[in-house]
Amino acid sequence: MTDVTVVGGGIIGLAVAWRLVQRGIGVAVLDGGGDEGAWYAAAGMLAPAGETAFGQEPLQELMLESARRWPSFAAELAAESGHDLGFETTGAVDVALTPDDLAEARRLWAYREQRDLKVRPMPPSELRDLEPALSPRVRGGAFVPDDWQVDPRRVVAALRAVLGPVVTSRRVTSLPPGVTVVAAGLGTAELTGLPVRPVKGLVLRLRGEPGVLRHVVNGYVDGRHVYLVPRADGEVVVGATQEERADFTVTAGSVLELLRSATDLVPELAEFELTETVVRHRPSTPDNAPLLGRLGGDVIVAAGHHRNGVLLAPVTADLIAGLVTGRSDPLLEAFTPGRFA
Repeated sequence: MTDVTVVGGGIIGLAVAWRLVQRGIGVAVLDGGGDEGAWYAAAGMLAPAGETAFGQEPLQELMLESARRWPSFAAELAAESGHDLGFETTGAVDVALTPDDLAEARRLWAYREQRDLKVRPMPPSELRDLEPALSPRVRGGAFVPDDWQVDPRRVVAALRAVLGPVVTSRRVTSLPPGVTVVAAGLGTAELTGLPVRPVKGLVLRLRGEPGVLRHVVNGYVDGRHVYLVPRADGEVVVGATQEERADFTVTAGSVLELLRSATDLVPELAEFELTETVVRHRPSTPDNAPLLGRLGGDVIVAAGHHRNGVLLAPVTADLIAGLVTGRSDPLLEAFTPGRFA
């Protein structure tokens, strides 16, 4: 018996469905099929400090709360599914290539420290103790111990495994009757009329000798931002561009921009094999914060997570499952879907 229909089988929809099933609720997940969601391109940075920006205090609190839930979420899902999620808590390093980059980074570090986020500035010599492959041109940086990583593709595979036949491949063009959780990413706009827009992002995957990088690297490079996320098997995820576009074109200029920034920070990456270029679109709202809560009647929305869908999956799943079962958490108040009415 189906008590709740979840529309959308990305990391958000699947995590919500999993939490509902654990509460004994009959769930059907309707998904368009394939790997079209933003999660497929995501590097999986769990970075409440790295994603903290000026003027987004409610979102920061939500990210911090979700980060606190990630260790238990990952352990529980790994145990139930038997999948290795690639969950790592080794921390991240911020690095700045030029004096101007360092000035900008210091401004962000100061703000994050005001918000009680752990950031430990370091001179270049100490940075290279943590990451020997960094370029000698790096002017400074910081260690961010509470910014972690997970492999989103493994997380989705694990969620699909534990949910099994609950997930059905079916394109949804209108909302089904009964209690429905809309977690359809960009498709949420068509289904609900809410303002969710695509923000194009290109991500590269490189492969080489394992261990060249030991931590996630957030780089400030000649005014550009690049991140490098190393996996245990030698893969390094490089991202990401950000454009207000809806096409899937991989342009030479975008690839060049990412590779130039990555190799400026870590010259050894120039010898790695380029194994994948992938474009996906972040589902974004006018304030780049998610839509979480009841839209009206039996419709609940969990969408519009912009850059933070992977990070926010545990807290979103818990909050939406709680809402379905009659419990509204104060954390939801800043993210009500009706705030753009």
